[in-house]
Amino acid sequence: MKIIRQVCIIDDDPIFVFGAKRMLTKNNFCSNIEVFTNGKDALENILPRNDESFPDIIFLDLNMPVMDGWEFLDEFSKSSKKCKVLLFVLSSSIDSVEVQTAKTYDVVFDFIEKPLSKDKINLLKNKLEGRDL
Repeated sequence: MKIIRQVCIIDDDPIFVFGAKRMLTKNNFCSNIEVFTNGKDALENILPRNDESFPDIIFLDLNMPVMDGWEFLDEFSKSSKKCKVLLFVLSSSIDSVEVQTAKTYDVVFDFIEKPLSKDKINLLKNKLEGRDL
């Protein structure tokens, strides 16, 4: 798999973000990682961008202040740029209702249980093999 150019993590937990950035970097998953602590800041920053600076992948937490992951999904799903990104929903609990609800959004590529590990990153790499990012 080619290295992914731009990843965006939308999560308010600094411990998770630190670990996720470390795992993604250590496993050569991407060359650039940016972080937003809520969906509102992410939308305001990402949506106005041109294609060159738009993220390839978004990792989205569901529970955050200001604008949570569900609200982000509602707004992002309306964007014409939604097809330019693969979005992964992250959660510390795999609640079957959350998983099923997340899968109703066409923009959601997959649901991942926290934390990110080497095995999960390798599984992601396999799922992304052959995709044009």
